Amino acid sequence: MTARTANAVALLKESPHTLDGFLKLSEIFESTTLDAHSRETVILTVAARNQCHLCVDMHEAKLAALGPVADRERLEAVRNFTLQALASSGAVTDAELDAFYAHGYTRRNALEVVLGIGTYTVSTFANRLTRAA
Repeated sequence: MTARTANAVALLKESPHTLDGFLKLSEIFESTTLDAHSRETVILTVAARNQCHLCVDMHEAKLAALGPVADRERLEAVRNFTLQALASSGAVTDAELDAFYAHGYTRRNALEVVLGIGTYTVSTFANRLTRAA
């Protein structure tokens, strides 16, 4: 754990419920059927949109550590879908869902993206609120 990450966790301890909720949601998100590259792409998309530089730095490093991805278009599809879900508060169009599915993702994966959005909205908002980001 980096010093910046440790500081963010220490700041979240001010609200044990928030910290516990984020940690539990994060653990659940990590166990979804989305592959690791896709999960990190969802997290980075939320972090960049919410301007949480701490999360961007941390998750860019995690994504890089996963190594090269076989299908860059697939990751672009999950990034686009994440942005569309955020922009529409989940009310994506059938065409947007179909574009997501065309890259091998499923309805279950779409719901898992929503879980990732929720999880990392908590993290990014809390980091910005506490000035950790």
